Order: sequence, then C-alpha cells, then structure tokens
Amino acid sequence: MSGKIVNNVFRASGVIAATPGGLDWSTAVVTGSTLTATAGKGYFINTTSNACTVTLPSSAEIGDQIVFADYARTWSTYELIIDSNGLNFQGDPDTYTVDYDTAGQSLNIVYSDATKGWLPVSDDAVADVGVAPVTQRAIFAYGTTGSNVSISNLVNSSGVVAADVTGVGTARDSVSAAGYGGDKAIFGYGTTGSNVSLTNLVSNSGVVATDTAGVGTARAHLAAATYGGDKGIFAYGNSGSNVSMSNLVSSSGVVAADVTGVGTARRYLSATGYGTDKAIFGYGYTDTWVQISNLVSNSGVVASDTSIVGTARASLAAAKYGGDKAIFGYGSTYSGGDVFYSVTNLVNNLGVVAADVSGVGTARTGAGAASYGGDKAIFAYGHNGSKLSLSNLVSNSGVVASDVSGVGTARNGLGSAEYSYTA
Repeated sequence: MSGKIVNNVFRASGVIAATPGGLDWSTAVVTGSTLTATAGKGYFINTTSNACTVTLPSSAEIGDQIVFADYARTWSTYELIIDSNGLNFQGDPDTYTVDYDTAGQSLNIVYSDATKGWLPVSDDAVADVGVAPVTQRAIFAYGTTGSNVSISNLVNSSGVVAADVTGVGTARDSVSAAGYGGDKAIFGYGTTGSNVSLTNLVSNSGVVATDTAGVGTARAHLAAATYGGDKGIFAYGNSGSNVSMSNLVSSSGVVAADVTGVGTARRYLSATGYGTDKAIFGYGYTDTWVQISNLVSNSGVVASDTSIVGTARASLAAAKYGGDKAIFGYGSTYSGGDVFYSVTNLVNNLGVVAADVSGVGTARTGAGAASYGGDKAIFAYGHNGSKLSLSNLVSNSGVVASDVSGVGTARNGLGSAEYSYTA
C-alpha cells in the first residue's frame, strides 16, 4: 500500500480505524425514516420529506467512526435523530433523545469507551446535549379509608386512573412518594398507628415491591419530590414532634441517613420537582398554618425558608407540569371546624410561587398529585368530610380541569409519584 495514514487511531482490537476521508461512503442517499448504521461508513441523509432515526451499532470498539451529512440542507425542517442502541452518547444513556436540526450540518462521531460512548469529533453544535426522557405514567398508593390500606392505582399517559391493584407492603397512611432513577418511584415512611421507617420501590412497569427496612427517623405527614433528574428526597414530617430533616434517595432507590434540615420544622406540607432538576417543599403546619417554601438544589441541598404567597394551609398536594413548572393545590385549615380549599398556586421554573388561583373541582384535603404524560399533572382522591374518589387533570399550561369521577377506593393520606418512560 502506498501513501500514508493520517490521524488514524487504533481500535481495541488493534485494527486501525478509518479517517473520515477513508470512510466507505454509501452511494445511495438515505431518504427513509430509519437507517441502521454501520461503523466505518458515511451516509448522506436527505430529510426533505421526513425525519430520519439512525440506529447506531449495538456494539462498538474504540475508534469506530461514522459520519452523517445533511444532503439537502433540510435537517432544520426534519431532524436527524440518533438512537444509540444500548450504548452511551456523550455520556448519556440511550434513553435520552439526541437530535441534530441545523440546516447543512454534518456529524462525525467516534466511539470512545463504555463510559462516554459515541462522541462527536466534529459537528455544527458539539455543545448540544441529549434531552432527558420524560415520565409518562403515575401511581397513587396506600392511604386510609378509615382503616389503612395497601392498594395502588396506576394512571396512564392520558391521565386515566385504573382500578385498584391489591398492594404489596405494609398498609399505612400519611405516606409520601417520589420518582427516582428517571423512570421508577419510591413510597416511604407513614403511620400504621405508629410511625414507620420503611420504603416500597416501584418498577418502571408500576409494580410495587415488598417492604424495605427504612433508614432514618420513623415519621409521618412528610413530603417527597424528585430532584437532580434521577434522585429523590424525603423531608420534614412529624415523629412525635415536628422535624426539620431530610433523607436523600439515590438513583438506584437507596435511602440515605438523616440530614439535619434547614428551615422550619413542620408537617402536612407538600413537595414536587420544578425547573429541570430541582425541587420545592411548600406550606404545611407548625402550630399554625404557614406560607413558606424551601428550595432544593440539583445536588439535594435544602435551602432556608422563603416567604411565599397564597393561602396558608396544610394537607395539600403538588406536582410538576409543563416540563419545568409546578403546582400546589387544595388543602385545609381549621377554624372551629375543617375548612377545605379548592385553590391552586403555580410555581415558575425559578421556584417562585404565585398567588392563589380559584380552583376548579371539589374542595378537599389529603389528596395526592403527580405528573403524567410528560408535561401534565393530576390531583386525585382526598376527603372533605367524606372520603373521595375523583381526580382533576392539569394541562401543560397549568389549567385545572373539572372533577372526573374516580376509579378505585375513596381515600386520603396516600402518596403519589410519576414513573415509566413508556407511554
């Protein structure tokens, strides 16, 4: 062989990988909606009529290289979508959505290792990162009908609540729940008459697991939320007295020891995610009803109290909506008798809580709430002197819909969380 090799690298097998100029370019322009790519090849991708999803090889060696070019300068109309087929792409798992949508763009990727996977060595937007997938389904579980129950109700990606599923784990109420691991959930703590410290993991298909002996102070009337994209946090509650502490949950569902909290010790509060990777705890009860929130960073650090607007109340619910915003809703106070509210407070993507919005639907307390369908939310169950089985859907712009007759056992004091990337 004459000539010289320039800027070539060795694969793990010792075989020299081709440079872009030495790639075997496909002579056929790709116009279809799918392509299964092969290492060592270049492809002209024409997206004039449709987007093209490219499935990368399911196995690769260091130095494997593939190049894609925008044949008709139409990627800004219909994008090139990368399915990394079980391998990482720029360090993100293949559950992330990776697309390229710049007209005239070309993409040259090389496989590095199992940690970072495929890396762009040249493209028009190397700084682009994958978009994390969104959860599609929700689950409500546990609670009290007057007696503690161990049942769950799944919610599909359209917000439809399914019939009771006989639960696994200790029947209890005043429990809380959060998402973890991106597509799973965890229920934790609560009371059986005595406060408990135990958790139940929920798979990405909505199956509730048996009890796991908990870590941290046994307590009830706490709140929980997802933070950091794939982790959870339980915080506050009552262990015989109000507490200000938190327990972080790893991306694999392991609950950590108590962390002395920041902010006012209280119970009957609510929590949810906001932004893309943070959380907020809000409202609650000390020896009176309070209007405070505590923001949680994407590393799980709880901030000091922030005074917020809206009706001071307790036993409300909260969920994320719109991809990066949140909503608090419903709740109660006491003034010679229970006072039930049908109000909501929207939270922007900076964690700022807005003033009351007159609610739609039955005023109640002790409901649960969770996100579903990627960008919407649902409030369900609760009581207003009687146990309720109803729900209210929340649009991706934060508008609460009227009551939908519920499916499943009427109850309150339950937990709720989102799960599953699959619609």
